[in-house]
Amino acid sequence: MMIPVLIISFVVLAVFSVPVALAVGISVLIAVAFFTPFPTLGLVQRMVTGIDSFVLMAIPFFMLTGRLMNEGGITDRIFEFARCLVGPIRGGLAHANVLASMIFAGMSGSAVADAGGLGMVEIKAMTDQGYRKEFAAAITVASSTIGPIIPPSIPMVIYGAMAEVSVGQLFLAGFVPGILMGLSLMGMVYFLSFREHMPKDKRYRFVEIWHSFRKAFFPLLTPVILIGGILSGIFTPTEAAAVSTIYAFALSFVVYKTVRIKDIPSILIDTFVTTAVVMFIISTTAGFSWLLIIGKIGKVLQELVFSLTRSPWLVLLCINVVLLFLGCLMEAGVLLILLTPIFVPMMTAMGVDLVHFGVIIVLNLMIGVATPPVGMCLFVVSEANNIKLERLMREIIPQVIPLILVLFVVTYFPDLVLWLPRWLMAPR
Repeated sequence: MMIPVLIISFVVLAVFSVPVALAVGISVLIAVAFFTPFPTLGLVQRMVTGIDSFVLMAIPFFMLTGRLMNEGGITDRIFEFARCLVGPIRGGLAHANVLASMIFAGMSGSAVADAGGLGMVEIKAMTDQGYRKEFAAAITVASSTIGPIIPPSIPMVIYGAMAEVSVGQLFLAGFVPGILMGLSLMGMVYFLSFREHMPKDKRYRFVEIWHSFRKAFFPLLTPVILIGGILSGIFTPTEAAAVSTIYAFALSFVVYKTVRIKDIPSILIDTFVTTAVVMFIISTTAGFSWLLIIGKIGKVLQELVFSLTRSPWLVLLCINVVLLFLGCLMEAGVLLILLTPIFVPMMTAMGVDLVHFGVIIVLNLMIGVATPPVGMCLFVVSEANNIKLERLMREIIPQVIPLILVLFVVTYFPDLVLWLPRWLMAPR
């Protein structure tokens, strides 16, 4: 009785537009108070222990890094460098949009930071050159999904903490899928460039490319410093988040002098608010996950699935379909926290590598942030660039197709995901 009440109350509250974190918390409170022998104080303890994790300390630091990069104008330098590299190709600015997102992914770990900061620069440049504004916005949303795949990655930090998987291995496992996502989007852009009559830039001289590279050199070092430090054992992934914040602050405040002292309080307040929201969601969903574990919902689901099939590939297909559907309806972070405790035991029982599965579930949910009706990046780009949400939703559908194809390639060719962490983090 407890599990049906928990799920039904959550669905009812969500239908009435109660904020997700509150809906989860209230439904858990109802279930604990009326359908379990546990005191409600136990729920509070679970909420506290749910965020009592050293790994989760990385989240506010990566958020602050992305904020500093955006406020410091570092995104402009990245986009100009990407434009010099691929601008002369037909549809050059659209290609630069994707490439810049791949580069920025190595700094912020957040799709929203990419869409909200880098996206404004990209969309203005594309519309000024004659691209349709809806297309420019759609490719910005699609490319922002690469942000949490190429390391660092906030969702992978959360998954690693919940599944007790090495965050360093998860970071490395995201490189190849992230590159495949970028290449697939660029292939789609090139295909559409003839139908859309997309313009291209003049061919840049070597001196211009070198100048743009020099301007972007220090930001480009960010992923090198982070991944190099993790692999060499200088710092942990959590400490790498703090290092990235210090480096972003040094670039914005000392080197480029684009962030002033008066800007710092607003940057910190925005980061604190966003972090508080994320941590509150993690805290309430920790109680939700606790009740699911008590109700043995994972075991029940596992037995149901195994009664139908024991093929890992068929089960992964079903999980992909379910996640793609749920990603259209619910916020990605909430789904990640709710579903990880359910799916991980099943994957372990079937012998699926949990690093591989981590990339699968994060990639699924990142596609969700770009798909209607509740894709977060759709709302961010629509609001920031004054584009009607309905028009953007129609435009994004074809752009999601290459990402789904990459998802299935990553699902059924695990060595593409695992060879890099196995090679670089194998026991010596």
